[in-house]
Amino acid sequence: MPLEDGDPVRQRGQRVNGEVSGTPRLGGTGDPPLRGTAAPDGSRMEAMAEGREPGPALGDRDVSPGGALQQAGQHEEALMTELSELVQKVVKSSSWWERHGVDISILACSFLLLPAGFLCLRSAQAIPFLAGVLTLGVVHHTLTVKGSHLASHNALTESKSWGKVWAIFFIELCSAFTAEQGTYNHVKIHHGYTNVIGLGDSSTWKLPFLNRYVYMFIAPLAVPIITPLVALDLLRNVEWKVALRTLCCMFLGLYCHYWLLLHVSGFQSPWSALLCMLLTRSLLAHPYIHVNIFQHIGLPMFAANRKPKRIHLMSLGVLNLPRNALLDWSFGHSLISCHVEHHLFPSLSDNMCLKIKPVVSQYLKQKKLPYNEDTYASRLRLFLQRYEELMVHAPPITELVGIQ
Repeated sequence: MPLEDGDPVRQRGQRVNGEVSGTPRLGGTGDPPLRGTAAPDGSRMEAMAEGREPGPALGDRDVSPGGALQQAGQHEEALMTELSELVQKVVKSSSWWERHGVDISILACSFLLLPAGFLCLRSAQAIPFLAGVLTLGVVHHTLTVKGSHLASHNALTESKSWGKVWAIFFIELCSAFTAEQGTYNHVKIHHGYTNVIGLGDSSTWKLPFLNRYVYMFIAPLAVPIITPLVALDLLRNVEWKVALRTLCCMFLGLYCHYWLLLHVSGFQSPWSALLCMLLTRSLLAHPYIHVNIFQHIGLPMFAANRKPKRIHLMSLGVLNLPRNALLDWSFGHSLISCHVEHHLFPSLSDNMCLKIKPVVSQYLKQKKLPYNEDTYASRLRLFLQRYEELMVHAPPITELVGIQ
């Protein structure tokens, strides 16, 4: 969900897992591209969506004497190729059930739980009613977060045509957002330029005018309201046919939820039904916001013309959180405990990210590459303590000396 960009750079030093190390700033990179505009180079952006290293358009040039940087880049490309071959062996030896079936079953189970959730809300007793709220809240986030995320990466099916259908269903109908702009901002920008200042640096998750407690604990409650409003604003950048389709899907999804609360759950007034919609749709909004900032912000950031190659970019700028039964089910492994694996191989499903995790972690550690891991509680303390530095000021740029 696009929010606001951060302020200009005011601080020096870079935090990695809570530790600060002074690093000289290398200079800015200009204004970022407008969110939701057409990709400047379709072929290049498609390559990044598949996890391949983009070409030299952003300035991966030889900047060191004697071509040392070029040699280092070739070495890193060889490392990424070697890791890809290891992962490909695991993928080829996996069944369809492992590649897609497990995650499709989780989404199907969530759909089957919908009737029980709406019927529980008919009860006048507290425990069944709260069970209904919990059920609908978990189902909503499973469909809108896990489903939308997998669909945006076409990880639910081998077919691109069906992948587009699922993207429209999960992103527009279930999540009340726009599929084209959501996919472009996430897959093409965030994944293509992870932790690159002005592009994929997660600055869209910042609201620097809010204090730390409001942002971390109160603002997430507004996610169900802000999401469709942001989507409506982004529709200005798409063709009218796409905008019309998105509006119809968004309206249908929201109205179906409202209608079921009135006619199945038995709510007596429109306001009580709308309040219940807000409650269920914001049930896991706090961890949703937290996860999106914990796993990138506070880690090394790079200038577009001074970024490392892909394997270093992802190993330095991405962090894994521990496994959590509720979040693993609702958000998926690729957003929680396998986020490093997901950024290295974004087209794999949640279950496959979990399966390749031992291979990736062992390889990165064997090659002395970073493999960032931290606990949810530790990251929460870090962001509360260093909120001004991490969330108000623009992130500093990491010097590449010692990285390549």
